Amino acid sequence: MAAMLGLSAAVLPSCALAAQNAATTTGLNTGASSVMLEQLTSTELRERIAAGATTVLIPVGGTEQSGPYLALGKHNVRARLLAQQIAEKLGNTIVAPVIAYVPEGEIKPPTGHMRFSGTLSIPDATFEALLEATARSLRQHGFRDIILLGDHGGYQKNLSKVAQKLNQSWEADHASRAYALLDYYQAAQTGYVADLKSRGYSEAEIGLHAGLADTALMLAVDKTLVRTSALSREPKPGPADGVQGDPRRATAELGQLGVQHMVDAAVSRIRSYLRERAPRAAPTSSHRN
Repeated sequence: MAAMLGLSAAVLPSCALAAQNAATTTGLNTGASSVMLEQLTSTELRERIAAGATTVLIPVGGTEQSGPYLALGKHNVRARLLAQQIAEKLGNTIVAPVIAYVPEGEIKPPTGHMRFSGTLSIPDATFEALLEATARSLRQHGFRDIILLGDHGGYQKNLSKVAQKLNQSWEADHASRAYALLDYYQAAQTGYVADLKSRGYSEAEIGLHAGLADTALMLAVDKTLVRTSALSREPKPGPADGVQGDPRRATAELGQLGVQHMVDAAVSRIRSYLRERAPRAAPTSSHRN
């Protein structure tokens, strides 16, 4: 399990969730004011950085099976849309493209999620090198607070390892810092699960992967990635199907609880990071990556 739209403190009704999802997925928040790096021109990005947008989120997803009812791109969509929400709440923050290739198990013979069709896996060393090069590229362009945000539990330790390595190499440059934002994923495993339990859902139903919690989150983010019709009429999936939990009573309203926990936890922690770093040294035009 792991991660989305909805900035209000209360759980939004289904119609409001649908409207928010449509606004985001159809690209209404685009152009020069977008927080998404891919939607900006090079000139626009340079100007935004010069104006103070020196914090960047690197959302990390993953392409993996989540049983018969959730699409393979679950983590990528969730990471992107949640990162967008977080950046918009923070201000002066840009979202880098999603990292969609992550360690998912041995390829041959297949282990973990690689035993199921559609999962894509890369070695830990390749994954860490990709994260490191991405962070160094962003720093080269003027970003000073570089935050790794991962939607999948399996690689959280890799995020911490990369952030530590980057900070060691940047030790002499007090203007630059990398962070592994573990609070984002942990919020889905703690506060969100506690809310679901308080509403009468069992731990077995909530599940660890593609169960009620995971599926509800996806319904809150992008319901088109959930096979709701099949979910309502087919039997309960199990471990042989790649599922740990029971997704059949999942709703977007329940998922919005998780969205709120994850966004709030991420925003709070990042603000804490930035307060601890202030006042920061002014960005310089030349530095060693």
